[in-house]
Amino acid sequence: NGRQRLLFSPLLLLLSSERQICSTAEPQLLTLHTSLQVSSSPPPGTSKQIPRSIIIGVRKGGTRALLEMLDIHPEVAAAATEVHFFDWDENYAKGLEWYRDLMPYSYPQQITIEKTPGYFTSARAPERICAMNSSIKLLLILRDPCERVISDYTQVYFNRLENHKPVQAIENLLVRNGALNVRYKAIQRSLYDVHIRNWLRYFPLKQIHIVNGDALIHNPLPELQKVERFLNLPPRIVSSNFYFNQTKGFYCIRSDGRERCLHESKGRPHPAVNSTVLQQLRTYLQEHNQTFFRLVRRTFNWQ
Repeated sequence: NGRQRLLFSPLLLLLSSERQICSTAEPQLLTLHTSLQVSSSPPPGTSKQIPRSIIIGVRKGGTRALLEMLDIHPEVAAAATEVHFFDWDENYAKGLEWYRDLMPYSYPQQITIEKTPGYFTSARAPERICAMNSSIKLLLILRDPCERVISDYTQVYFNRLENHKPVQAIENLLVRNGALNVRYKAIQRSLYDVHIRNWLRYFPLKQIHIVNGDALIHNPLPELQKVERFLNLPPRIVSSNFYFNQTKGFYCIRSDGRERCLHESKGRPHPAVNSTVLQQLRTYLQEHNQTFFRLVRRTFNWQ
């Protein structure tokens, strides 16, 4: 589209004794190749670039909404699909050129951004991303971890229905033998403190911007303005880029004369959860939340 977009300057990364040395991590993928395999003619002056910012998660935290809202910005080029390069071994083995080829064409000053929610909970993703670019800027969007668990269940529930597979009530997954089933994957994904510790081994906190997913739902503009500042982007996203859709119950996007909402799979109603089970879940997550707040030096209004 010919629009020029500003690319942020890489930060100088000061490696502390508490963090791993990125250059030791899988060095065979550090070399970037310049050749491009193009199946059709790209827009003049464009090429495919390795992302300078990645939305690393969290699953059911609002990653798709964040990416599509950022794509409003004239200096952002957003990847269309979740790539799963750094968290899936079979994709990582294909190499960095394969990864870059999945990125959109962009102009030299554009910031390419991709999002894969599975990165946040992946044991290997922080090390691998650090090996690619130790000064990359990371975006992490989080919501109330208890609500995230229920949303996680809801997505799996509807996916199983659509594929004609058996489903279970959420209480049957949350409770085993009368106690909270802390091994349930949806709960494990909501232990934000456990996962952020792994990222802080490789990246300083100043390179990880946390987007409040709950706030993004109710009032997206302030959260996006914070992201613009974090990425050193000029302020281009404005209130008129959003409108509240009464039918869907959340904000939709207006840009370039078009209006669009997220896919119908977003914003599905959550099931009612037994109050005793819900309280068990909240109590278990509370200590993890407090630890997370200390690690990231900020708090969130989570129940």
